[in-house]
Amino acid sequence: MDGWIAETALACERKFTLPEMPPVPLTLEGSCMLHQIFRFDWKGWRALSPAERERIAKAAEAKLKEICSGPAEGAADQSALFSQLGHKGDLMLVHMRPTVGALNQVELHLAQMELYDYLELSYSYVSVVELGLYESTAKTYWALAEKQVVPFSAEWDSSIKETIQRQTTAMATRLFPSFPETTYICFYPMDRKRGEAVNWYQESMADRQRMMHEHGMIGRRYADDVRQIISGSIGWDDWEWGVDLFANDPVVFKKLIYEMRFDEVSAKYALFGSFYLGVRLPVERLGSWLAGSL
Repeated sequence: MDGWIAETALACERKFTLPEMPPVPLTLEGSCMLHQIFRFDWKGWRALSPAERERIAKAAEAKLKEICSGPAEGAADQSALFSQLGHKGDLMLVHMRPTVGALNQVELHLAQMELYDYLELSYSYVSVVELGLYESTAKTYWALAEKQVVPFSAEWDSSIKETIQRQTTAMATRLFPSFPETTYICFYPMDRKRGEAVNWYQESMADRQRMMHEHGMIGRRYADDVRQIISGSIGWDDWEWGVDLFANDPVVFKKLIYEMRFDEVSAKYALFGSFYLGVRLPVERLGSWLAGSL
């Protein structure tokens, strides 16, 4: 009898262990994002007369001021301009808007500038600000499992919806962030590996939660020096996430990313795209930039 009770208890424990719950962590979504990388036609620009360059530059400044000035702190309508280093581009524009349609409208507004004739879009990235709720997901799944709530039942869905609504309210400033007033930006896209030998999406929820917690602890040590915005792009673009880092010292990007390479989630499961480094360019300085000076 005692053996039967022990086996029954073990079976119940296994039935409601976290790995057997739905493996997908809950996420919160906020502002939609668009990164645009442009090459500038310096030869064509220099061929213009000084008067033409000044006229086009002033018109572009006016249009970009309209696009880049968000209505209020933390508002969803924001854009930022950066002078980019290296061969991948000359200018970087990063936009945050409440909807994908609003992002598309920004693209159309930019295309109406005469200066746009001298810009060649070399790269773009579409995503949405995302917060992964590994900790909250685990707690919610455990609570539902203890109540023996059937996954994806009406009661289950209602509880999940309540969790998402509560967390969205609590995390509003992170879901709809303002661009930090820092000098430098580092942007890169990334994936989690899903090959035959190593597959992030086949690891248990508990293991992924543990690794993401350890990963996040590294980032917290740099919180005084670096601000970050993580955006998700699965189904929207070619990579799974976009990472924006903001700091006043660009060397800190190297130190942070280098240290993170040693933790398990990055060393074993991460794939990185190209890295883009930029220097903040106030819109009112665009004319100077076009004349060869920051």
